Amino acid sequence: MLAKANSYTVDAIYDLPEGQRAELIDGQMYMMAPPGTRHQRIVSMLHAAIYNYIKSHGGSCEVFPAPFAVFLNADNKNYVEPDISVICDKDKIDEKGCNGAPDWVIEVVSPGSRRIDYFIKLFKYRTAGVREYWIVDPEKERITVYNFEEEDGADYDFDDKVRSCIYADLEIDFAGI
Repeated sequence: MLAKANSYTVDAIYDLPEGQRAELIDGQMYMMAPPGTRHQRIVSMLHAAIYNYIKSHGGSCEVFPAPFAVFLNADNKNYVEPDISVICDKDKIDEKGCNGAPDWVIEVVSPGSRRIDYFIKLFKYRTAGVREYWIVDPEKERITVYNFEEEDGADYDFDDKVRSCIYADLEIDFAGI
C-alpha cells in the first residue's frame, strides 16, 4: 500500500479508474495492491466463521468482507475497506457502506500494508470508536487482538483458538489455515 501526497476527499476514491482501489485516512490516500491467494483464503475463512456464528445465534449484527466502504468519521477525509467489518448498529449501514465505526474490524496484513495495519489503522480505528480490532499476519503467523473497550491487547499464533471480545463464546480456530 503506497501513500500518495496531497490532501484528498472521498470524491477522489470514487474518481479512481475502474479496478483501482485505495483508502483514505485523514486526507492521505493509500493505494491498495490486489490481495494474494493466502490472504483471500484467510478472509474467506474468517467471514464464514463469523457469518455462521451470527446466523446460528440469531444475532442482529452483519459481517461484510472487503471491498466494503467504511466512512469512519463524519467527514469526507476518511474511507477504508477493512478485510472484515462487523456492524451491529443497522442505522450505520446504507447502500454506500458503513457510516461510522464498525464494532469489529479485521485486517489481514499484506506485504504492502504492514505499516498501515499495525500503526496508522490501529490509531485510527481506536479513535473512531471501533470496539475490537484484529490484525492477522500470515507472514508471522500471528494474530493481534485489541479490545479497545478494555484497553488491552493479546497476541496469538496460527495454532491457537482466538476468542472474540464482542462475542464471548465465539472462538475461531486458526489451526485450519
